[in-house]
Amino acid sequence: QVQLVESGGGLVQAGGSLRLSCAASGRTFSDYGMAWFRQAPGNEREFVAAISESGGTAYYGHFTQGRFTISRDNVENTVYLRMNSLRPEDTAVYYCAAGVRSGSSWYGDYAYWGQGTQVTVSV
Repeated sequence: QVQLVESGGGLVQAGGSLRLSCAASGRTFSDYGMAWFRQAPGNEREFVAAISESGGTAYYGHFTQGRFTISRDNVENTVYLRMNSLRPEDTAVYYCAAGVRSGSSWYGDYAYWGQGTQVTVSV
């Protein structure tokens, strides 16, 4: 089992920045590809970004457009999502996920999920 706990969400004005963190515990963190997804009310869960086990390769959803950066610290067992130039349409619950299929954008490839952290971007 892998336990994931997200933090860092909140309310921010459009154009602002946030950094989300996801702390992992349980099995060996560096054995897993990590990802962030988001879900807004009434919408399906959407792929945001993923990072390989070593942190050497990152993948992004098309909407991030260079505004988001995923990173990981395999010593601290934490994955991060830095979000810049936030827009109201980025408002959603952001979820951290862990899986053995590195870089996948399909939520079904991730076996472990955090509880989510709310990000609200005001106009």
